[in-house]
Amino acid sequence: MKDSKLIAGLFAAAAFALASLSAHAQQEGAMAGAAVATADSSLLAKVKAALADQKEITVSANQGVVVLSGTVPNSDAGTKAIQTASAVAGVKEVKSELTVAGK
Repeated sequence: MKDSKLIAGLFAAAAFALASLSAHAQQEGAMAGAAVATADSSLLAKVKAALADQKEITVSANQGVVVLSGTVPNSDAGTKAIQTASAVAGVKEVKSELTVAGK
């Protein structure tokens, strides 16, 4: 009987330890996700500021990847926007969904 109580106590302690580890891992995952969202928000603000003179361009960011969309007057304006966004610190990649007006 003593052995079965000891074993039951050990199982309960092990279950508690596993539950604590799982909760800690979930908390760390949530904190990492919040850090990425904050970094993306900051990056988005920087790219939008760099492209402030080009109101026709919409910007989105996800994990350092910036997507430019909208209509530009000519291909030179699109190229300039891509180069400007690429030069912003923290941008890993720029994807263009820009279209040239009249084409």
